[in-house]
Order: sequence, then structure tokens, then C-alpha cells
Amino acid sequence: MCRHIAWAGAGPVALGELLVAPAHGLYRQSWAPRRQRYGTVNADGFGVGWYAPGDPVPARYRRAGPVWADPSFADLARVVRSRAGLAAVRDATLPGADGEAAAAPFASGPWLFSHNGAVTGWPGSVAALAAGLPPAELLALEARNDSALVWALALHRLGRGDPPSDALAGVVRDVAAAAPGSRLNLLLTDGTAVTATAWGDTLWYLAGPGRPAVVASEPYDDDPGWREVPDRTVLTAGADGVTALPLDPPHSPALLPAAEPFEESPA
Repeated sequence: MCRHIAWAGAGPVALGELLVAPAHGLYRQSWAPRRQRYGTVNADGFGVGWYAPGDPVPARYRRAGPVWADPSFADLARVVRSRAGLAAVRDATLPGADGEAAAAPFASGPWLFSHNGAVTGWPGSVAALAAGLPPAELLALEARNDSALVWALALHRLGRGDPPSDALAGVVRDVAAAAPGSRLNLLLTDGTAVTATAWGDTLWYLAGPGRPAVVASEPYDDDPGWREVPDRTVLTAGADGVTALPLDPPHSPALLPAAEPFEESPA
């Protein structure tokens, strides 16, 4: 349904070095993804968020149409540099009228968030989960789609102090239990690390000394250092390396207690 990418760690890089310049970067994935299992063209909006030096609150640039139809994006991506960021191109699950408000990344405070997938039976299947949120948090939703609600559920957990990996894992379990068959690949960053889930769609990472840790729906080039993340995994990537834990079934109360970290890719 979408393609997305997030990075953190090492020095600042130009957005275009990760999104536009690679042979199979997110820009090209908007019309020619190589590993997308659902949908074919991601033309229903796009967005990118990034962090300026000394400012913990990210900036965003989002549009309702396809990225290739925006003549300003390539210039912006060429000159803006950031130590971390998140970008996505969208293939809408259902038609909607929310425009760029429905395009990731969603944001609050230091957080940027994206959802690649779909909630089955939307919206009725997760009505009970929505009803469990405080009314003010529901009214703050940017859009009326499944991804916006998933973000609200994650933000609620972050707001009560859950670590990012626990917050995303908890949301995935809750939504998967309420709406079996949902695809819930989530990406989250606060500018220092990337947290992600693989649940029903592709997820890869690339990391190594002197380079940012990158987590993406699919590799943007043919670097042999790319590693595929197993399905039903929650992953954390940043300057300290890449680690992952298996996501247990939705009815279980906690993550499995132990997991070996993924091996970092060679420099």
C-alpha cells in the first residue's frame, strides 16, 4: 500500500542522497517499486520529515499528489541535510478527501511516524480501540484513515511513557487482535533512533560504521549490506547498531524475553 524509509545516526546527509539519487530510491519506488506486495503505484500523496540542527521538533513537507508531479521536491531534497528523517509515498487503502493530511509522516513533538499496510475491516473492526482513546486525542487526528488512528494509538502509548519499541509492539498486537489479517509495518523516529515493525509486508535495514542506520520497505540500491527483517519483528536502529525482538502473537501480554541482535552490515 505504501513505501517508506527512515534513517538516524552518523552525520547529516542530504535528503536527496537517500530518497532521489539511489537507482531504486523512494522517488522511483513511487512508480516502480521492486518488492511491493500490495498495490503497484504510490501516487496518492507523499511526505518527508527531517530535523534541523539544534531543533528537536521536525519539519515536514507533504503533498496530496505523486512525488514525481512536484517540481519543487527535487530541489528541496538536494539542499536540505539532516541527521535523521522519515519519508513515505502513499497508495491509499480507500478513497478519501483528507488530501495531504493523510500523507505520512504524521508528527507530534519530536516524533515522526508512518504506516505501511492496511487495517482490515476498517473502520468498524477497530472501533473499540478508538473508543478507548481520550476524546481530545481522537479530535486531534489529522486524517480519517486507518494510518492516522494507528498513529494516535501509538502516540497515546508514547505519551504515557512507553519506550518506542513497546509502544509500537503494543499497537500492533492490539490492532492485529481486533482486525486479523491487518498489515502493520510501522516506522517511528525521534531524530536519534528508528523503531520499526515488520508485520505483513517487507522491511529491510542497512547499517555500518560511518553511515546512518537506514530502515526501509525495500532496498534503494543493490548494496550487499542490506538485510531483510523477519516478519513479526520489532526493530531498533541507530548509532549504537541494530537490534530486534520477535513480536509474539496478539493475545500474549509481552514481547518474548530474549533475542539476539542482528549482525550489523559491513562498512
